[in-house]
Amino acid sequence: MKKFLQEFKKFAMRGNVMDLAVGVIIGGAFSAITTSLINDILMPIIGIFVSAASFADLTLEVGQAVITYGNFIQAVINFLIMAFVVFCMMKAINRLARKKEENPTPPAPPEPSNEEKLLTEIRDLLKERKSC
Repeated sequence: MKKFLQEFKKFAMRGNVMDLAVGVIIGGAFSAITTSLINDILMPIIGIFVSAASFADLTLEVGQAVITYGNFIQAVINFLIMAFVVFCMMKAINRLARKKEENPTPPAPPEPSNEEKLLTEIRDLLKERKSC
């Protein structure tokens, strides 16, 4: 049992699992913001054209069954907005990652060896001698 718990602790503390946990928490909060945007801002504006307060009010009665197709339409709109926002965020993140890859700092030129330094000095002395 102790080995099992150690393996679980090792698994749970890996970077990817922690990143996933943070993503799920932020995603939940982001979902609440998107739902509020749709229900409180977009749907009243759309409701002006559809003559309904929200798509959830749109129903179809077939016999005794009530089909609330408005809920489905609202869920699809919710998904499309979420997908669009996530797409825009990923596009921005990828653009930043590409800029970092395109502009790597060039490595500094290597320091000349003692032999090269000596040869440079000899060359400079010979140039001075010729010019005199």
